Amino acid sequence: MKPKLIRVLSLILVCLAVNLSLYSQSIGLVKPRHAEQVITVGGPEADVPGFTSEAIQIGLDAIKTRGGGIVQLNRGVYKITGPVRLSGNTSLIGSGKATILQKCDGFKTSFIVDADWGMLKAVVNDASGFKRGMGIQLYDDVHNQGWDVTTAAITDIQDNVIYFDNRTNNDYLASLNGTITNGCSIIEAVDVENVKIANLVIEGDKSTNHYINGCRGGGVYIHKSRNCLVENVEVNEFNGDSFSWQITENITLRGCEASNGDGLGFHPGTGSDHSVIENCISHDNKGDGIFLCWRVQNGIFRNNTVYANGDNGISIGHKDTDNIFENNHVYENGDHGILFRDESEQNGGHRNTFANNIIENNGVKQESSGFYIGGETHDINISHNIIRSTGKGNQTTAIFMGKKSSKITSSDNQISGSKEIVRER
Repeated sequence: MKPKLIRVLSLILVCLAVNLSLYSQSIGLVKPRHAEQVITVGGPEADVPGFTSEAIQIGLDAIKTRGGGIVQLNRGVYKITGPVRLSGNTSLIGSGKATILQKCDGFKTSFIVDADWGMLKAVVNDASGFKRGMGIQLYDDVHNQGWDVTTAAITDIQDNVIYFDNRTNNDYLASLNGTITNGCSIIEAVDVENVKIANLVIEGDKSTNHYINGCRGGGVYIHKSRNCLVENVEVNEFNGDSFSWQITENITLRGCEASNGDGLGFHPGTGSDHSVIENCISHDNKGDGIFLCWRVQNGIFRNNTVYANGDNGISIGHKDTDNIFENNHVYENGDHGILFRDESEQNGGHRNTFANNIIENNGVKQESSGFYIGGETHDINISHNIIRSTGKGNQTTAIFMGKKSSKITSSDNQISGSKEIVRER
């Protein structure tokens, strides 16, 4: 190629680069001055100045194009209208308690036309409270629990037709009160790996929002993902589960707090292997403090404080096997301190170990046990724990063994203020 032609082509490329740089600055996207793998959000000096979920998502999408990195949230209150979605190899890091992600007010409407399976739109009675990018859930009176609910984000609104980015996974009928609400997760990590979420507060504002179940959402929601860390994150007042992770491997929650939610505090479930919950706090939630759903296996639960939850402190059930619970303090929950749910032998929560825990004063709502072992559960080791009642609550039995349970080992426990061991006849 001739030298003159090379110089002309080089000049054209330089001009294009300059124009692209000016364009990106003029529309308020990420400033090109940052060559390192960190993008800041929030405030006039940040790469993305806004305090919204849209601003956070711009930062996350930009870091994705670089192959991953850190999105740093500055101090401030960020208004969340849609789920903040992380890609792989990405960290979303706040500035501690001064970084608050606050859910917007809830809105709800009904279908006019059935939203059939596989659709990407719904015709609704009133679309005035929705906008593009907003998180939504769809359901009817039959399909309104667990995995039957569809979650998505709005891509467009035309008159009373709402378009969204995830196909409906059921037939939702107008005649069965087909409904859309803007209940959604605050932070989502779906189909990703190597993600970190840290040093921030989520305020769910449950008084104005509609409930979303933990299979499909949460204050922090992780799904079909692996090797993720959630550290020093507080979720308050979320209308659903504060922390939920489903179909995962190697998820660690450390130093997190779930409080005053209308669902479960921590919800590892649906085939989540090698979960770790440590140094976390779960209190004043409507459901269980820590709920192991289905096939939660090979996990470690240690140094946690679980109290004043409406149901059980820790609930264990369907194929939840081979987990270790150590150095936890479980007290003053509504029902049992530790519950093994009623499962068949094939599906029981076997081979779980409890050591050096304090289980005390549970049964605030009704008569309860420190440990209630139901179903055909076997091979449970309970050793070196303090299990006591001091007059608060109604924890009348330290360890209750259902008549179909077996191979329950209790050793070197300090038991006071209640019956030690009761075997159901």
